[in-house]
Amino acid sequence: MHTTSSSTWRTRNTGSDTRRTLNIGIVAHVDAGKTSLTERLLFDAGAIDRLGSVDEGSTLTDSGELERRRGITIRTAVAPFRVGDRRVNLIDTPGHGDFIAEVERALGVLDGAVLVLSAVEGVQAQTRVLMKTLRRLRLPTLIFVNKTDRAGARYAGTLADIRRRLTPGVVPMGTVRDIGTPGARAVPGSFADPAFRDTVAEALAEADEALLARLVDGAPPAAGELRALLADRTARGLVHPVYFGSALSGDGIAALVDGIVGHLPERPAEGAGPVGMVFAVERSASGEKIAYLRLFSGEVTERQHVALHRREADGTRVEHSGRITGLDVIGAEPGERRRLTAGDIAKVRGLPRVRVGDRLGTAEDGARPEPHFAPPSLETVVRPARPADAARLHSALTALADQDPLIGTRALPAGGGTSVLLYGEVQKEIIAATLGEEFGVDARFEPSSTVHRERPAGSGEAYEQIERHGGHDFWATVGLRVEPGPPGSGTAFRRDTELGALPLAFDRAIEETVHRTLTQGLHGWPVTDCVVTLTRSGFVGPVSTAADFRQVTPLVLMRALAEAGTGVYEPCHSFELEVPLGVLSAIGGALASLGAELHDTAAEPMVCVFRGVIPARQVPVLERRLPALAHGEAVWWSTPGEDRRCVGSLPVRARTDGNPLNRAEYLRHLAGA
Repeated sequence: MHTTSSSTWRTRNTGSDTRRTLNIGIVAHVDAGKTSLTERLLFDAGAIDRLGSVDEGSTLTDSGELERRRGITIRTAVAPFRVGDRRVNLIDTPGHGDFIAEVERALGVLDGAVLVLSAVEGVQAQTRVLMKTLRRLRLPTLIFVNKTDRAGARYAGTLADIRRRLTPGVVPMGTVRDIGTPGARAVPGSFADPAFRDTVAEALAEADEALLARLVDGAPPAAGELRALLADRTARGLVHPVYFGSALSGDGIAALVDGIVGHLPERPAEGAGPVGMVFAVERSASGEKIAYLRLFSGEVTERQHVALHRREADGTRVEHSGRITGLDVIGAEPGERRRLTAGDIAKVRGLPRVRVGDRLGTAEDGARPEPHFAPPSLETVVRPARPADAARLHSALTALADQDPLIGTRALPAGGGTSVLLYGEVQKEIIAATLGEEFGVDARFEPSSTVHRERPAGSGEAYEQIERHGGHDFWATVGLRVEPGPPGSGTAFRRDTELGALPLAFDRAIEETVHRTLTQGLHGWPVTDCVVTLTRSGFVGPVSTAADFRQVTPLVLMRALAEAGTGVYEPCHSFELEVPLGVLSAIGGALASLGAELHDTAAEPMVCVFRGVIPARQVPVLERRLPALAHGEAVWWSTPGEDRRCVGSLPVRARTDGNPLNRAEYLRHLAGA
């Protein structure tokens, strides 16, 4: 292995930089080599004393047995190293499409990213998905082209691939000698070289008219100015420096590290008070939750009392608090005070209710808007192989939901198992294996089905009132109005009643029950883009209880929803499909047969690009058929997009709420409970 050049940066001094920590994400398509790159960076920095191997299952970041065996990263891991006085936290994120929500959570806590692709395979479909996400978030990004020492590796072809299919704003930071051979060597560019300066200046000028004018006038910037321009444009996400090398041999890594510390900027503080986000949760051997918290501003110390909040999938806002009993700053030197400052990441203990996505700080504190993730579009039912393991299965799924709240578990009626939401079939395989290997539960999964959504079609009102002379079932008066909400707004609860008209416990019982009830609409599907307003309320003290309000609210809400009516919507994916020109007829027929709607068709040299939407349930069907239809030359990209209203016979989902649409059935359910 050739590590001499890359190991020289261990003690490099970063000069006048005052920021101690840089949080960098490594993202890539499966098998591009990002975990190997992480191991190489840590090894060359002296953070680990031996290189791990993905094939041997000995890498640091893929610490789970399942990750080591499958050779893919499933959960986000953090690994620190130092470059001079700079601390760098590497966030090694999942690369498989089923874990895209995990990737986006990790991206939300980063200062910059390194997108890895292979010099052999080039730009893959998932590479394009990741780049789209990086550009949407305006995250400064370097590109590392790995595997230059593999047979079939390309230099010019890969750069052209990147420009055509990822972004035109690329700046090659060097060349490669003998690419595609075991002796391949990356040759970094030097700002002392006029030819390299010309290459950088021309790349920057494509998005800078003033610089272009200077080049035309024969007054190019000097080396120092050009270096500053490159750093500025990279920090703003306008250009992406491209580095070539090999994670296995260490070739080209030193130049990449120069790019990381020189071109990826720190993120400025976002507020006065403590503002942060939990982006990963794990459990200790004793079962205690350990949260990975990135702090954007302020300071957090051990034994401090903190409050965290989140928005649940149904729109409910949840706040919980706790006292930090343990705080380990990632990458801190031995003996450093247990204090988390802006820019750092810490493993935090003492917060038993913490979940991935929880936020420290509010909008008033300067916290950024909460990230939005398209809900999972698949659902499966899981049951224990042995009925005696039912309680253990429930506990295990609850623990997994802490790590990934979007799996959205819900218990079905007695003996019916547990429903789990999914993004894809690989995720189901991972959950099944995790249940067996980490929790000792042998589980059986049913075939996945599509999760639809309901939206109010109009407005409706209903109420239930305490009668003075009896004849009522509940000691509670509740009136509710249902109306459509803005697209993408989820569910919202409002009040037209006088503030303080109800005791706080009764008011909270109504709001919480509204959100819980809307997880099953008129056809059993979750209701979204819905506004529910409390129009009347009343109680009789001391007879009325919070239970009265929890029990009557579903009856009132479902009557109001029935009056409003709902439409059922099927989840769809936005897609982009690139195929050779010779298979257009076969591809067009397949798309039409699967219910796809084409929005755009663009002919390019040798290929045709289809863009449109397709029902989510048909995505795996098309993915299985594409290799044969396009002779192995199709490039497919899709991401959850807008859904489509169902027509004709509407799909129905079995209810688990006692059916408040039928008063007699619902009352029998309450009596039995």
